[in-house]
Amino acid sequence: MRKATISRKTAETEITVEIDLDGTGKYDNQTGVGFFDHMLDQLSRHSLIDMTVRAKGDTHIDDHHTVEDTGIALGQALARAVGDKKGIYRYGHFALAMDDTQVACALDLSARPFLVWNVDFPTDKIGAFDTELVREFFQALSTNGGITLHIDKVHGINSHHIAEAAFKSVARALRMALEIDPRMADSLPSTKGAL
Repeated sequence: MRKATISRKTAETEITVEIDLDGTGKYDNQTGVGFFDHMLDQLSRHSLIDMTVRAKGDTHIDDHHTVEDTGIALGQALARAVGDKKGIYRYGHFALAMDDTQVACALDLSARPFLVWNVDFPTDKIGAFDTELVREFFQALSTNGGITLHIDKVHGINSHHIAEAAFKSVARALRMALEIDPRMADSLPSTKGAL
């Protein structure tokens, strides 16, 4: 049962995340930030992680706290759901093409969080959404999920496509890393004996 629910409440946000790592990519994400909901839907659909997110935040100030704190809660949920990591592939990578854009992701569910972010955007906004929040989300996800996460824009000229390709490439890499390796189903993917 690789499922988890995380609830997180601060003076700035109130967030609940429910995930099932062995789902089919069903999603129901409502954060009050339309573009971010669209990105979370992509993350769920392409990772095959069933995901329900409910977030209430101080969006009258801006979207920063809602996006970052959702990344924190989702990272914590991923770490809890994957448990001791026995049997998983652990590593994942994917280069995703979307129209003018290609974004590549490589990740390791190592319990050693580190984000390498080589992505720039040609605009500061996608609609009303600040493009700098894409990095903030992945930083929070990496730190709280214990993920070594490398995201590299190969090329791209449309900010919406760049953001979406980043979310989709991470989703596909997570899908690969979280799958159970039938040849190693009872073993940890490490020579250290612990992850």
